[in-house]
Amino acid sequence: MKVFGKNYRASWMIERGGRGVVQVIDQPLLPHRFAIKDLLTHRDAAEAIRDMTIRGAGTIGAVAAFGLAQGCLEAPDDNDGFWRYVHQAYETLVTTRPTANDLKHNLDRVMARIKAMPPAKAKRAAVAEASAISDWYAQVGERIARNGLKLLKNGTRMLTHCNAGWLALQEWGSAPAPVYLAHRKGRKVFVWVDETRPRCQGANLTSWELTQEGVPHAIIPDNAAGFYMRRGEVDVVITGADRIAANGDTANKIGTYEKAVLAYENGVPFYIAAPTSTFDPRCKRGDDIPIEERSSDEVLFVAGRGEDGEFRRVKIAPEGAVARNPAFDVTPAKYITGIITERGIVRPSRAAIQELLR
Repeated sequence: MKVFGKNYRASWMIERGGRGVVQVIDQPLLPHRFAIKDLLTHRDAAEAIRDMTIRGAGTIGAVAAFGLAQGCLEAPDDNDGFWRYVHQAYETLVTTRPTANDLKHNLDRVMARIKAMPPAKAKRAAVAEASAISDWYAQVGERIARNGLKLLKNGTRMLTHCNAGWLALQEWGSAPAPVYLAHRKGRKVFVWVDETRPRCQGANLTSWELTQEGVPHAIIPDNAAGFYMRRGEVDVVITGADRIAANGDTANKIGTYEKAVLAYENGVPFYIAAPTSTFDPRCKRGDDIPIEERSSDEVLFVAGRGEDGEFRRVKIAPEGAVARNPAFDVTPAKYITGIITERGIVRPSRAAIQELLR
């Protein structure tokens, strides 16, 4: 997608001084500052995933793959030393964020590609596979856009939660992808953007993306969605996903479940948009999805740019206050109208998902 007239992906890998450097858009700086951050080692890549320098299931998966490729390049050249180091790098990366399925899916894909190869060949193959994974996300984002386009007529008012745009899926994204395509085709589409506390990815990232594309939108408090649905001002809800169970239950950013229930109550279609890599056929139902709990500081503090232009962090709760901070929740399949994938729109049922992934 274009930023200041130049095309970017959310992450990519370059060669510098004989080693691989992963470059990412530093997402916590947005929307106030656009900067590229260099990740010099696989440990840097792991930390960028863990501290949410990058986030979004697809981009997490791509950076994990790049990170494992870095680990291969860093590893010793002797066979035993190489595989010992690579397996350690795998463990460092796979434990960074437990909910997103794409992370482990892509690490396993790179490992399968280099299995039993001699070190020199494995290093080249790991880099090639990670690059192929990044390219794949860019392609499926555009296919999701085309498959979801039918849901957006001229004048459609869509609501979305969190950020599932190109920052989250390398290019195009998932949930907003049909909006970008509709806008480019001249359709008038309006987007309600949940602020998405506590990290405010909607206000910070989705709004920034939509602004870059020139898409009309408004940021609303997380607890205002029902107000606009009841007034008939929301025609469709589309969100992304971090993991989809075999029965269609879907884990996504905390607050998604509430939006789905509100949409169901108000007769508003609720769609999930995600690539097939986000489906976990080994996970039978949503209750089996591990839910990450993050630091309470994300709830107790807010960060932003003051009127003087300086960035600061401000505590909003009393001293000694306790906070809980689940990063995701699970939306039962019964509240989901359909799932928009690169292969089409499917029903959130076990049979339909089995057919999709066959």
